[in-house]
Amino acid sequence: MSTPETIAASVPVHAETPLRQKVLRRIRNRPTMQGAAILLGILVLLALLAPVIAPQDPHDLASLSVMDNRLAPGEAGMNGMTYWLGTDSQGRDMLSAILYGLRTSLLVGLSATAGALLIGIMAGLVAAQFGGAVDAVIMRIVDFMLGFPSILVALVLLASIGRGVDKVILAIVLVQWAQYARLMRAAALVERRKEYIEAAVNFGLPTRHIMLAHLLPNSIGSVLVVATISIASAITLEATLSFLGVGVPVTQPSLGLLIANGFEFLLSGEYWIAVFPGIALVLLIMSLNLVGTRLRRSFNVRGS
Repeated sequence: MSTPETIAASVPVHAETPLRQKVLRRIRNRPTMQGAAILLGILVLLALLAPVIAPQDPHDLASLSVMDNRLAPGEAGMNGMTYWLGTDSQGRDMLSAILYGLRTSLLVGLSATAGALLIGIMAGLVAAQFGGAVDAVIMRIVDFMLGFPSILVALVLLASIGRGVDKVILAIVLVQWAQYARLMRAAALVERRKEYIEAAVNFGLPTRHIMLAHLLPNSIGSVLVVATISIASAITLEATLSFLGVGVPVTQPSLGLLIANGFEFLLSGEYWIAVFPGIALVLLIMSLNLVGTRLRRSFNVRGS
């Protein structure tokens, strides 16, 4: 007598070339993508090694000296330390602040994208599998969320719950999950009509098994590609919120907050306080967008 395990083994799993192999092949064939991937890797490595390579801990108030505030790039401070990218209004080494700012921005971007991705994938999968009233309710919620500008929703949320890295992540998750839900539903509906899913249903496999073992792995590829671009969107949204003063706290500055701190000194000639964090932010977002866009075009993925 057949068991669920033997039946599951007999159902053909629709699987194309693994996503990892496709990604590596696309990177090798496109020099622009290679450069963007290398730049992104360097920035991520710098963020990870910030506590080791940063000349100063910008979060340690005891290491800051107001006597060294707004020093130009290359000048030496009262303690004899050379500040290669200058200092800000608090006497904080800009190189160290940028390295730690990269760390915070990437933490927010990756965490928010992962949270939104998880919620969106499950919502889209459930909508595609069950259809009917379940699908209608989920998609009406998705349409409602997508009907408002992300920045407006995030501003309202943060004005209600306050500032903080965890609160910024929560706000971005709540404004981004809907796009993944719509994309996952569309991909899952295409897979839902294929013969291997129909065979699994006819064999009487449990709905949960069909969703997680067959529908999910064969529908998730395009969603993951779009998520690469959405990491950059999450980082940009966090930087905007921090620039407006409702994002991360001053005790844990991100690149957006560093730009905001230096904006008032921009016209007075002390450009480095805002320009250098701005350059780091542009490089980070540009590398993420280039990698994500190339992957999106390679896999012919359409946005929601």
